[in-house]
Amino acid sequence: MKILVPVKRVVDYNIKVRVKSDGTGVETAGVKMSMNPFDEIAVEEAVRLKEKGIATEVVAVSLGIAACAETIRTALALGADRGILVQTDVDLEPLAVAKLLAAVVGREQPDLVIAGKQAIDDDMGATGQMLAALLGWPQATYASKLLVEGGGVTVTREVDGGMETVALPLPAVVTTDLRLNEPRYASLPNIMRARKKPIDTLTPADLGVDPAPRLTVLKVVDPPRRQAGRKVGSVAELVAKLRTEAKVI
Repeated sequence: MKILVPVKRVVDYNIKVRVKSDGTGVETAGVKMSMNPFDEIAVEEAVRLKEKGIATEVVAVSLGIAACAETIRTALALGADRGILVQTDVDLEPLAVAKLLAAVVGREQPDLVIAGKQAIDDDMGATGQMLAALLGWPQATYASKLLVEGGGVTVTREVDGGMETVALPLPAVVTTDLRLNEPRYASLPNIMRARKKPIDTLTPADLGVDPAPRLTVLKVVDPPRRQAGRKVGSVAELVAKLRTEAKVI
């Protein structure tokens, strides 16, 4: 079984995000970048399936500028076998990402795509679903447990009413939730080995995909500062303020 894992380069989750002075986007110059945390979970799950002897190859794919190769190297250090970089300077939107991934899937013919449920930069949470639709594959989102057996995959996922278990035939697309696993740390020997693992570089033109943006960002602004809390002297005063001042969001 071959597993394909998309990995995205995002601003590190420990960094406080700053909006550019001209309001055109988020400042990334000189900012620490890392692999999207949900994608780390996807890589970990794929590597665990390989360690169990279920998967034979794990391929990490990243889309974007040349620096995204660093994110692929991280996935290789965690246990992926090889990487594919689709290099472009275009700001990729979820639909373009899904189309590029679909083209990569067409080349690689994996049995399973495991992706993070969302990226922490835009929180769109739509790429996995779009990819499944473009491929015509079954999908299971927000997986908290994944079991591969008998030519199919069984996924447990959280829904509003509790937990839901779905069974999918392969090939399929699965997106990961935080509860699925806890990613390992890359050891120094594995980081050194990752330098020797191959990364193929493609362009959107190689895949026959036009990644031109369809959306226009008008302005990006910081969220309003939270107002300080206030103490009230009695329950009656609290109720009065809830009636007259509280806003329904």
